[in-house]
This record gives sequence, structure tokens and C-alpha cells, in this order.
Amino acid sequence: MSSGDGRADALVMFGATGDLARKKLFPALYQLEARGVLDVPVIVASRSEWDDATLRAYARDSVRDANDDAFDEHVFASLARRLTFVCLRYEDAATYASLHDALGGAQHPAHYLAIPPSAFTTVVHGLVEADLHRGARVVVEKPFGRDLASARELNAVLAAAFPEQSIFRIDHYLGKESVENLLVFRFANTLLEPIWNRNYVANVQVTMAESFGVEGRGGFYDSVGAIRDVVQNHLLEVVALLAMEPPIDSTADALRDEKVKVLKSIEPMDAANLVRGQYRGYTQETGVDPDSKVETFAAGRFEVDSWRWAGVPFFVRAGKGLARSEVLATAELRCPPKRFFAGSSVDGPDANLVSFRLGRDDGVTLSVQAK
Repeated sequence: MSSGDGRADALVMFGATGDLARKKLFPALYQLEARGVLDVPVIVASRSEWDDATLRAYARDSVRDANDDAFDEHVFASLARRLTFVCLRYEDAATYASLHDALGGAQHPAHYLAIPPSAFTTVVHGLVEADLHRGARVVVEKPFGRDLASARELNAVLAAAFPEQSIFRIDHYLGKESVENLLVFRFANTLLEPIWNRNYVANVQVTMAESFGVEGRGGFYDSVGAIRDVVQNHLLEVVALLAMEPPIDSTADALRDEKVKVLKSIEPMDAANLVRGQYRGYTQETGVDPDSKVETFAAGRFEVDSWRWAGVPFFVRAGKGLARSEVLATAELRCPPKRFFAGSSVDGPDANLVSFRLGRDDGVTLSVQAK
């Protein structure tokens, strides 16, 4: 691949055995292969004592789980030929030599850090020591640090190794088509715009409920908790899409600018408006501290203090081990001045709800519920 077109000529994926790689990254690579747009080698770096055959078997299971009946043996065989495994101990600079060898003559690799945030700095330093940062890009998954201080520290580490245009801080949740389609509902028609403000909306709710637990990710989850794992990124991103003003165009910078305005309009949350909890049995999960106080459920209330939304409460809630799995954004509309149907079957608690179901990748379901 030509270096002049600005594209990467290799993908290095750190964290092959992680939940993100298993559920999202290997299936995504398979889809790229199926569409004929994956044309670079994929080097997978991990602490695990694997070889290429083990990696390919793991990737195959991952892709089959994600694609079910649509699995194509020929497509996966083509993908498998691109996969190379490198055993790399993140804190041991000497092991980065094997990654250097695996990259061969690649001049513009993209390093995808699908690893715990505590390892970001270590890996970036290792890439610099091995001179694998020159001409490269780095993709950093959420959560970006543990707090403001650690986020600033991580930014400084990245900026010392890569130019800003080569750093990609991402939230994979924003790649869901259903989440992206929120912008379509907001700005591609006039159905909602006239009423999408404090005059007509009583409250906005964003919920991410999961019926399962940490599923073997106890060590990682106990270091972050529900708020860092999904609330301060996934759910606040959805809030920003729901509350933002129309951007000047559809570029990434314009969208970012409007979302930043929303986040700046949110006052720090009062502890009295936050609830935290754990599902029963969490402290018995593998990798979890038996005395852990880390939350697996969090719910909060805040306001977006802007001209459009002042006085409208926003509720976010997320949790594991709940009754069912569901991702839903709901706006409750204010009651009309006269309730013509008081006491009838259409005048119930859900009569004024506009809901966006975000749990699927095939679009947003907009439903105005009447009960």
C-alpha cells in the first residue's frame, strides 16, 4: 500500500484475548475482509503464550459467534492468512523486537490499544523504545484514564510520541449504526425539531441494562466500575447526541464542537443525585476483590444548562445483572393542557414517551408509546 495516500500499511492489535477483541474487533475485521477492503497484514500482540494456529482458532470462534449462520469459510480463510501472533510482554522493552520483525517493512502501522487503560502508557513507551512510533498511528480505546489528572497525563504521553493527527481516542459504541442514526432523527427531518426543547420535553432518560454479569472480566471491571466503563463515555455520548445543537456541517470537528458545548453545559453531579450498587454475587466473581465497593449499577440525574434544555432533568442509568438487556433513550413529553382521555386506556404512564431503541445495529426504532 502506498505511503503517499496516508493510509496504514499494517494493523497491530494489542489485547487479542480481551472482551472487545472477541466481541467486536475480530468480527469487524471479518466484515472488512468480506467487503474486500482489508488489504493489510494484521499483527496481534498479547501476553498470552499463543501461536498463529491458536490465534486463528480463537478468531474463528469469535467470528462464528458474531455471524452465526452467515459465516463464510472462504472469507475467514482469507482473513486468517493475514493474522500473525506475537507474544509481547508490555513492560519488557526487549519483546518489542519481535513486533518489529513481524511488521517487516511496514512504514505506517496503526497500533490499536484494546487493552486496560492502566497499560496504555507502558505500551506507548515500549513502542517508542522500539522505534515503532515513527510514521505510525495509535488508537486508544475508552476509558481514557481514570480521572482528569490521569487523562491529562496520558495525553502528554501520547503527544510526546505521536503528532495529534495520528492519535485517535475512540469510543467503539459510537460506531453502532443505531447510535449514529440518532443524528438522522435529530437533523434530517423536521418531525422532532419543533418540539425537541424544554417547552415540550419533561425529561430525557438513557438506559443501558444488561442481564449478564462481568463474564470473566472481573479483573478489568473491578478496576473501572459501571461509571467509568459505560456512563462517562457511552451514555454521555448519547446524551450529547440527543441534546446538541445542529452542527455547521457533518464533519467530525463540527460534531465534536457541538457535543463539547453540551458537556460544558452540565454542572458537576451532586452526590445526592447519584445511586450506586452491586449485583448479588459480584464479589465472588473471578478477579474481583472480595471486599470490592466498585459499582456494577449506577444511576444519576443532572441538567444540561443550555437555552434549549434548561430545567429539563436528564437521567442516565446502567447496570449488569439486571432483569433484562436493553439500551433505550426516551424523552417524556409534557402533558397537553387538557387531558381529554383521562381515565381511559390511552391515558397511562407511557402515553407521552418518545423512545429510541439503541440495542440493535440495524437502525433506530422510534416509537411513540400510547397505553
